[in-house]
Amino acid sequence: MDIEEDIRALQLDSAEENNGAINPEDAQPEHVEEVDKMDEDSKPDTSVSSEEVQQAEAEVPHKEVRAPEVEEPSKEEVGNKKRHLNVVFIGHVDAGKSTTGGQILFLSGQVDDRTIQKYEKEAKDKSRESWYMAYIMDTNEEERLKGKTVEVGRAHFETETTRFTILDAPGHKSYVPNMISGASQADIGVLVISARKGEFETGYERGGQTREHVQLAKTLGVSKLIVVVNKMDDPTVNWSKERYDEIESKMVPFLKSSGYNVKKGIKVFWFTWILLDLVFLPISGLIGANMKTRMDKTICSWWSGPCLFEALDSIEVPPRDPNGPFRMPIIDKFKDMGTVVMGKVESGTVTEGDSLLVMPNKTHVKVVGVYIDENKVRRAGPGENLRVRLSGIDDEDILAGFVLSSVAKPIVGVTEFIAQLQILELLDNAIFTAGYKAVLHIHSVVEECEITELIEQIDLKTRKAMKKRPLFVKNGAIVKCRIQVNSTICVELFSDFPQLGRFTLRTEGKTIAVGKVMKLPAISA
Repeated sequence: MDIEEDIRALQLDSAEENNGAINPEDAQPEHVEEVDKMDEDSKPDTSVSSEEVQQAEAEVPHKEVRAPEVEEPSKEEVGNKKRHLNVVFIGHVDAGKSTTGGQILFLSGQVDDRTIQKYEKEAKDKSRESWYMAYIMDTNEEERLKGKTVEVGRAHFETETTRFTILDAPGHKSYVPNMISGASQADIGVLVISARKGEFETGYERGGQTREHVQLAKTLGVSKLIVVVNKMDDPTVNWSKERYDEIESKMVPFLKSSGYNVKKGIKVFWFTWILLDLVFLPISGLIGANMKTRMDKTICSWWSGPCLFEALDSIEVPPRDPNGPFRMPIIDKFKDMGTVVMGKVESGTVTEGDSLLVMPNKTHVKVVGVYIDENKVRRAGPGENLRVRLSGIDDEDILAGFVLSSVAKPIVGVTEFIAQLQILELLDNAIFTAGYKAVLHIHSVVEECEITELIEQIDLKTRKAMKKRPLFVKNGAIVKCRIQVNSTICVELFSDFPQLGRFTLRTEGKTIAVGKVMKLPAISA
């Protein structure tokens, strides 16, 4: 059963979603489903104003200790003043994600010619001459031997206006959990599609990772997408406009059904483009065509749009709230002159000297150092990828999925919650009912879970709850249910913090549902 059109009914965010801000209602899009409106009417207002946060701070005995405020901090205090964006590269295996990412680093001056020559020789020795650019992103020997990305590669580059962190997600279906980890940290996405004959079709057909990656990216909050049609220089393509148009005509309806606004970018002046949710670009990741500079007309006479660097610079994302309660899901930890945790700030600001909580184990810690990339800074705001050195906790007491949180308004720890689910595609002969078990992926948490109760099913036509309580549901259904996990995890209501309230359910290597947290227990753990 093809349920692509139904997925839009439960899209968890949109083109203008406030991606991680405290009040996402302020930026709701026109096409938000009626299901959300019904849920919002039935639940109390949970938004938090800055005045309430300040009042709460005054009432809590363990008040958050802030370093002295400075009216206008210097560049040394907050680091680079350029905006920062995480960009995840997604797409089917062998589409050229790592090669494109490596080419970006080379073109932006992050990799020198000598290193490139070394990788060229290494790739040639392995009879894989065209893989040398991918070696920049794929750093371990297993990835280089197989030519497949396994872990999420991470690298940095800058343009005139923006600092970017590249998250190179694996394309193979065996490593989708790693792709989810990368996409959950991303602000924008680059969907890499191979134009080579046969490769696009393999990735796009049912079961291909092009489809699953798009659906997961949208579910995980990647609301802006640059679709790069790669390998346009391949002999089977040779910069053919017909092939490019064919791929675009097949992708646009699918992207629309997945919840993306498919209106194209608007050309304001001959040199300026305003990009909306979606933009298509032809490129060659291997030779770097149409990436840092615009396409040479002698190579491709029909393309007059922006190059990849222009497209990345032009994308606007909603700002997060620097004054909100601090939230940083921990993706990794290590020991280095104390305990160091890594993660992306989803809300609030952290300053050296702050007192914070590690949740859900409620351990009070003090921030003794804040690092952006390799640079130590005094203060960092939302959207930044940080390494934070802490005192008051051992690294053995921290797990991936824990959240570094403000003391005044900490994130809650729960073992169950009520969620709204969109069933995508169940395994053969499976029915979704109480007792169904799956693996829950929410921010940096990966935890086994069980559906303990089906509360109500939503009628797909009226978008209202059915009167009869369901015993089971099938593919395409929207259902409210109670989910229980084995260990205490940190989550937020989707209405408060979308990035910490949206999730996917997977079983046996397949994504079977996407959902959002609608209600938390009255008394949290």
